[in-house]
Parts: sequence; structure tokens; C-alpha cells
Amino acid sequence: MSNETLQILAVDAGNTRVKWGLHDGSSWLLRAAFATAQAGSAEAFSHLPAGVRVDRIIVSNVAGPIVANAIKDALYRLGVPLTFITSADRQCGVTNHYDRADALGSDRWAALVAAHAALYATPGPQLVVMAGTALTVDAITAEGDFLGGVIVPGPALMRSALNRGTAQLPGEPGDYQTFPRNTLNAISSGAIEACSGAVQRMYTHLSAQTGDVPHCIASGGAIHQLAPHLPFPVTINDNLVLDGLIEIVRAST
Repeated sequence: MSNETLQILAVDAGNTRVKWGLHDGSSWLLRAAFATAQAGSAEAFSHLPAGVRVDRIIVSNVAGPIVANAIKDALYRLGVPLTFITSADRQCGVTNHYDRADALGSDRWAALVAAHAALYATPGPQLVVMAGTALTVDAITAEGDFLGGVIVPGPALMRSALNRGTAQLPGEPGDYQTFPRNTLNAISSGAIEACSGAVQRMYTHLSAQTGDVPHCIASGGAIHQLAPHLPFPVTINDNLVLDGLIEIVRAST
């Protein structure tokens, strides 16, 4: 069966949300999401029509074994084996230079694969930003060499950490202000400044390393908070990991 006729169910299980989509080899037929805490519930894949044809199931899971087992149970009815990806030494034109290739999160790897696949339309180095519970900022050259990246708490996790680790600082979100004048806004603005600063520094490092202007491609629920504060263009793809999973299936078929 050719890639064009395969119907692929791709699942991106993150710490906060699980995104999934059904792909026919050329485009998405259906996409949906649910809270990771609901992975074991009847609502998890309720938008997947009964009797739909699924030929392959590919999963990126960074939410742990309990969620992995819940996804297996929820999709058992389809009668299709699940493939849980791990990061590879080399795949889809991307070379992994992590100290231990398999220690790189599968979501980061899939995002790098997707970014490199899109690179042919925008040649040059890529800065790949995943802004969710954690913020990851990864660097990949035009040739597909993954140089490395940083992990910092995302904006919501920063606020939560301050709330848990102090006696009086609140955890609720405030508004961004350049010069905040109340505590809620000071915390939220500080989190945005810290996260956007990490992205900017990695952008500068990648530009210096390659001698070229990077293209920033980003995903995750928090990227819409950060993008307006970055001094360079950002291409937002809310399904970057899912796109990478499809590329991995294409390369293996």
C-alpha cells in the first residue's frame, strides 16, 4: 500500500494535552485534542468516527507509561498495532547530535523532522520552539544537523513554581506590561520576558554558529503569548509534532 493511500492516525501525547489527527498520506482528514488527564476516559478519541479505516498508528508520548497504556487501551478497538517513536541517530534527513540520541524527547525529535521537511521551502538554519508546559528551543542547520537545545519552564509552569515556592505570590495569570505595577502582572510579564529571552538568545547563538539568519518555527499553546515579544518572524504550526510523525511514517514505508 503506497503512502498516498495509507490512512495514518498520529498521536502527540504531551504533559498537558494529547493532540491527534487522521492523515490520508497527502492531507489531514481530521484533527482533535483532549486533556492528557482524560487519556483513559471514553472521551479521549470520541471524535474518531466508528468504523473509520486506520492503517497505521504512530505515537509520540512524553507523558509517561500510564498515559501510554491509556492510549493503547483507547485505540485497541481499531485492531492496528501502535508504534511509539523514540529519537533516532538519523532519520528523515536529520542527524541527532544529542549525547545520547534516544534521550531526546520524542516530541522534540518529531518537531525537528517536521521543521527540516519544511526547510526545503525556506532554506537555512531552523530554530524550533515548542512552548507548552516546558519551553524547548532547538537548533538545526540547513543540512539537517541537530546542534542541541535548551529546556526551561513554560510561562504557566513559571507562575506555578513561584506560587508553590513562596508564601504570598499568587499563581493566577496576569497581563503583560513592559513595566508592571501589580504582582499578578509582574509575575506573568516576568515569565514572558524570561521565555522570550531564552528564544532570542538561542536565535543569536544559531545565527553566530551558522553565519546565516535562522527561520523560527514554533508550536505549543504558549507560543501565542511569546511570539508578539520576539524581534524576528515566527512561523506558528500548531501541529508540528503531528506533521513530523507523518514524515517518519513516510520514510519507513
